[in-house]
Amino acid sequence: MSPFLLLFDTIQRDSVISFPALGNLSLNPPSYFTVFGRPIYFYGVLIALGFLLAILYCSRHAPDFGIKPDDFYDLMLWLIPLCIVGARLYFVAFRWPDYAGDPASILAVWEGGLAIYGGIIAGVLCIVFVCRHKKIPIPAMLDLSVYGLLIGQILGRWGNFMNREAFGAETTIFCRMGLTDPAGHTIYVHPTFLYESLWNLIGLIFLIVFRNKGKRRYDGQCALLYFFWYGLGRAWIEGLRTDSLYLGSSGIRVSQALSLLLVLVMGTLLVIQGRRSHPPEDLFVNRQSNNPNKGDNT
Repeated sequence: MSPFLLLFDTIQRDSVISFPALGNLSLNPPSYFTVFGRPIYFYGVLIALGFLLAILYCSRHAPDFGIKPDDFYDLMLWLIPLCIVGARLYFVAFRWPDYAGDPASILAVWEGGLAIYGGIIAGVLCIVFVCRHKKIPIPAMLDLSVYGLLIGQILGRWGNFMNREAFGAETTIFCRMGLTDPAGHTIYVHPTFLYESLWNLIGLIFLIVFRNKGKRRYDGQCALLYFFWYGLGRAWIEGLRTDSLYLGSSGIRVSQALSLLLVLVMGTLLVIQGRRSHPPEDLFVNRQSNNPNKGDNT
């Protein structure tokens, strides 16, 4: 890593952002605003907005998966706080030396430091628990939930933009992003937050079209496609970043290794399921439509 990149670890939130490909457009958005004298970081605001939009979208489309909106709302009451806790604990676990001297700083999630895979793991466990309690097929709920997850990820990555974080290594690529510190030093880096946001946007559009055209053949298919697509993109993007979480001193990027594992496992499952017969009546939404007692999730 260059000396400038090391320098930006501590002063990056004061940097001016520029994009040479856009006529050297320069931006200097604040990373926070104050309410009654307390800083409120846009990072947290954008994550909260992402959750809200995800809930609105998924609650509206829950019946497309045979799920009652009220059941989805019940899930969200548990899932939102648990995802935040999971994302924070995952991040802290792989950067424990940074928090060991001040454990109270673990609670400062508004300053950044959430790992998406930790949130996903916590979210999946929450879905399993709630679905078993309500007798809803887990794959059907996962199919619905990944749409909300993509919406949250698309928007949440712009919180990294506001914080001047989650950028990549220095580069001369045409879409590079410039970061100029208060002393006037400029580096040009991969805007990896933008790469991931766009990658997830493409994935969301694909899954919406996939569902609307009636291509969904079995419960869990959208979830498998999401994890395969996200893993593929994250494996590439993680290799460009400068702030990766590593497995001890092994030099192995945790998120990149997990992403490659996801691609392998999900790709295998997609191939296996693609070779099987899936009668339309097996979809939970169709079973609910044909069930005179469809008020019950059985």
